[in-house]
Amino acid sequence: MREGDGDDMVSATAVRTERRWDLPHVASAVPAAREELVDLLTSLGVDDGTVGDAELAASELLGNAVMHGRPGPRGTISLRVRVRDEVVEVAVTDGGPADGQVVDVRPRRTSVVATRGRGLRIVRSLAHEWGVIVDPEAGDTTVWATIGGPSRRRAV
Repeated sequence: MREGDGDDMVSATAVRTERRWDLPHVASAVPAAREELVDLLTSLGVDDGTVGDAELAASELLGNAVMHGRPGPRGTISLRVRVRDEVVEVAVTDGGPADGQVVDVRPRRTSVVATRGRGLRIVRSLAHEWGVIVDPEAGDTTVWATIGGPSRRRAV
């Protein structure tokens, strides 16, 4: 795994750290990225519950990028993590939808016996906020989630 732009930026805006990893566009890259994320957050003293939620959210977003997105221009997807106080933002960027169609990133309704299709519902349940940024010029899609802030979906 290669670290990319934005290594350990600390500023007056209470950002403790920001880090980006460029990952191969393959499912086998996801476990190593999760491990790197957990190591980073643990070293920063982030609450264990927030670390676990951020790990799960990042895993779901990375899996979706590999399964549904194209690789970026360098054949990669990227994971960006920003930590402010006890809030962790994870963002995954890919090269846009694999089928080249318009991006429709919404949690799907799934049956109770479905073995796939719950990823964004999981992310939505963990996140204080989440969203999608589409860059039509670059063709990139970024899905992000903020973990550890006050939740609108579950008791804190």
